[in-house]
Amino acid sequence: MINIISNVLRFLILIIIQIAVCQQINLFGYITPSIYLLALLLLPLELPLSVQYIIGFISGLLVDAFAHTLGVCSFAATLMMFARPYIANFLNGSSENNYEAIDRPIPGVKDFRWIFFYTLALVSFYEISSTLLETMTFKNFGHTFLVILGNTIFTVFVILCTEYIFHPIVKNES
Repeated sequence: MINIISNVLRFLILIIIQIAVCQQINLFGYITPSIYLLALLLLPLELPLSVQYIIGFISGLLVDAFAHTLGVCSFAATLMMFARPYIANFLNGSSENNYEAIDRPIPGVKDFRWIFFYTLALVSFYEISSTLLETMTFKNFGHTFLVILGNTIFTVFVILCTEYIFHPIVKNES
């Protein structure tokens, strides 16, 4: 029950931060972090896929409603949630969904390398799909590539910093 409440609170806080703060950030004219993805990345891996898709769609829809992006974020977030189990399985080195109840994508449970590649892969997937859907052209591919790269790097940096601030690794002294 506490886990559900903490996930809902994290979801609401990150959506509010995304809408109130991150949508106002526009570094170099095109870099905007997508901090709300952290709520999706931190969901338990053993959560049923249908629930993950619904949560991804609703979170993207909320951001779309306030960013006026006409479904781009909801599509990209749902697509990212679709790719999430495949990327987690690839990083775990298995081909099946064999998650344990303690198998959470947070620091302390997973090492930095795993969390970095998990975050990088899913944020890249989100940014590629949302940017290409938004531009709908390959005409200025250089600029589009810079937007994808800039958003991905900045979002991954912000997400990793936030994760390690709020989930510090406690080393056991033996």
